[in-house]
This record gives sequence, structure tokens and C-alpha cells, in this order.
Amino acid sequence: MNANTPPVTNGSLLIAEPFMGDTNFDRSVVLVCEHSPAGTFGLVLNQTTDLQLPDIIDDVYVTQELFVGGPVQQNTLHFIHRRPDLIDGSIRVTNGLYWSGDFDQVKQAINMGTLTNRDIRFFVGYSGWDAGQLASELDQKAWIVGRADATFLFETPADQFWRGVLKRMGGEFKSIAHYPVDPRLN
Repeated sequence: MNANTPPVTNGSLLIAEPFMGDTNFDRSVVLVCEHSPAGTFGLVLNQTTDLQLPDIIDDVYVTQELFVGGPVQQNTLHFIHRRPDLIDGSIRVTNGLYWSGDFDQVKQAINMGTLTNRDIRFFVGYSGWDAGQLASELDQKAWIVGRADATFLFETPADQFWRGVLKRMGGEFKSIAHYPVDPRLN
């Protein structure tokens, strides 16, 4: 890993370099939910789908947008939230941000209107790295490492998230936020 790269921990953001070249992660921001010597599990925060939660889950009657968590096991459902008071079994990722929990409680709270899209996001699939794989990608400068902020995460539209995270980081990252998608069109 590059000496200037902050260490990856739970709650880190992996921000795709503008010209990464991997269509799965083009201008993506991945929340690291679990990082250990065995590997890394994360969720892409800014790739939306055309699906709503009631399209794939029975007994949910409230419209709730679904995101693509990553290219791995897109037949699985994951969620992050900022309401541990409503959801037992949540895993703290970082200050004010939690992953997973009791899904029956989630469905009930959504249907009752006490848990809304301002407090929870759902993802199909996930992003995963085996031991050493993420370190190799960091050495290749494929990712910029930042820190998650629950308020910013839930209040920033997905299509503005990549640029917004970089702008908040300031300095050289603020400049990167303005890189064109296709530099030939610049």
C-alpha cells in the first residue's frame, strides 16, 4: 500500500479513481462494512437500479429504492441504516452508520412509516475482495480512501455522491471531482 494512502478500516470509503477502467466500479463509492486480514466486504453507495423493495420482497408495501451493492451475489439483499434504535442485531460500521440487523423489524418499521429512505438503503449484491486483493488495487492507485459520514451519505443524491465525496475531501481531490468522464471530450 502507498505510504500516503490512509489505512482501510470499517467505515472507510473506497472512491474509484476517475479512469479506473472497471465498469463495475466506474465513478463508484464503496462503503467498507467489514475489513479484516481475510478480506473486505463493502457496498457501492451510488449505483441505483430501476427496482423498488416491494418488487423483490413480499410484505413490504412502501416504495423504497434499491441500489447495486456490487457485482458479487446479486441475488442477495443487504442494508445500511442510521437507526439502531429500531433494528436489533445491527453492526456498527462507524459513527452513526450501521449494517444489517433484524429484517422482520425493518419490514415492520418501513410499513409503519417509522423507517424511511432518509434512514436506510437497500442493496442487491455486494463488493468483495479476498485477502490481499484490495491492498493490490490500492498499490495500483485504483482507489482513493476516505471516511464515511452518515448524514452526507443519506442526504446526498446517488448521482452526485462520487463528486460530492471528493469535493468534501478538498485539496487535490476537489480537482479530481471535476475530471470529465471522457477526457477526449474536454
